[in-house]
Amino acid sequence: MFYEQRMTVPDSPADLRAEYEADFAAIVDERGPEAITDDTDLERETLEAIAAGDSPALTLEQAARVQSLEEGAPDPETIVTMALEHLLLGMSTAVLDVDAVESHLEIDLDAKEIHQKIEGRAPMSFGEFVHIQYVIADGAP
Repeated sequence: MFYEQRMTVPDSPADLRAEYEADFAAIVDERGPEAITDDTDLERETLEAIAAGDSPALTLEQAARVQSLEEGAPDPETIVTMALEHLLLGMSTAVLDVDAVESHLEIDLDAKEIHQKIEGRAPMSFGEFVHIQYVIADGAP
């Protein structure tokens, strides 16, 4: 589950995202795209892409909506809050500031944007979340 605290990561951000997308695909397969479309504002095409193993563009909130459908998972708002809090906690544990995160990030975000996204003051795509989480967890002792 992407909202849990990560202390280790696979070899790349793409591998980390694939891990999470496998979780999403299992949820979509179990519940069915039609039922999830009814329970969320996600389009059926997006859910079918997830089930097919593709990587559709998702916001962090949309990813949380899918994850929240797993049995025992918190509601989407709690998932987003937990995910962002774990990024901040991971930065403390790894003794990283936003400048350090920026310097290791494979996507084009500056320190100010990273800071705003982690604090929830700016929207974050799921892809951005995965890249930031990867850098933070990869830097953890």
